[in-house]
Amino acid sequence: MEIRLLRYFWTVAQEGNISRAAKLLNITQPTLSRQIRELEEQVGVPLFRREKNHLSLLPEGLFLKERAEEILYLSDKLDRTFSEKKKTQLTGMITIGCVEADNSDTVAMMLEEMISDYPTVHFNLVTGTSDDISDQLEKGLLDLAVLLDPVGLENVKSLKLPREEKWGFLVSKELFISSKSYLTPEDIQGLPLLCSNRKEVQELLTAWANCSYNQLNIVGNFNLIFNVSALVENKVGAALTIEGAVINRRSASTEFIPLDPEVKTNCLLVWKDRIQTPVVQELLSRFNHAFKA
Repeated sequence: MEIRLLRYFWTVAQEGNISRAAKLLNITQPTLSRQIRELEEQVGVPLFRREKNHLSLLPEGLFLKERAEEILYLSDKLDRTFSEKKKTQLTGMITIGCVEADNSDTVAMMLEEMISDYPTVHFNLVTGTSDDISDQLEKGLLDLAVLLDPVGLENVKSLKLPREEKWGFLVSKELFISSKSYLTPEDIQGLPLLCSNRKEVQELLTAWANCSYNQLNIVGNFNLIFNVSALVENKVGAALTIEGAVINRRSASTEFIPLDPEVKTNCLLVWKDRIQTPVVQELLSRFNHAFKA
């Protein structure tokens, strides 16, 4: 006799009504009625007295309900034991590289849930530029990486993370453009600019501005926005960045102004196409379950 059938029978016996039991079991009423009839055929005796909108147990049904409670209790206890055993067995370290982005919160949320379920799992978060993070992933120093699209790596798998990253300029509030809601290519003509030293970011800027890199007034380059925040405050230049990289670092003297036309970039969770440790597999399964389309 299947555990599933016993659980169906016990729920019907407890509720005294097929319709209510079917809702609790998340199956259709006709399916549940058919399962109960099959169970009665298996035991060879009727188990319920059928009245209008109500089922009451016959003596044979009452006997089976008592036995079913014992069996289901032991089955549930066994499931809990193996679940707890699995949790205690899953242990190890996950190393994740992450660029400065809004999706860092997504990674934090997934790690928080996993550590709560598996207290013996530990993690190491590494923050850096896309180039640094990509290089460490390529060398096997990282298990996972959060990078801005496009990702110039081979033999990797990726998963698009939910929040898009909005591009704009971090500017001093003392600049005349700080009152604008958006910045257009015309607004930045002649304006001293600070830009990432990544080729992909420079190409993004020139495509948006519809001009060559040399036509822009680039006064300096940087790898992390943190390094140039003080220069922005002191009006050395307006720094091109994504909003997620500065959302928690804006000072009283700086303002993030998005681009117009709007430019957005996706963040990707990236990992090498190879056999992963059980800990990494578990975290990847959680990301896939939560965000895979």
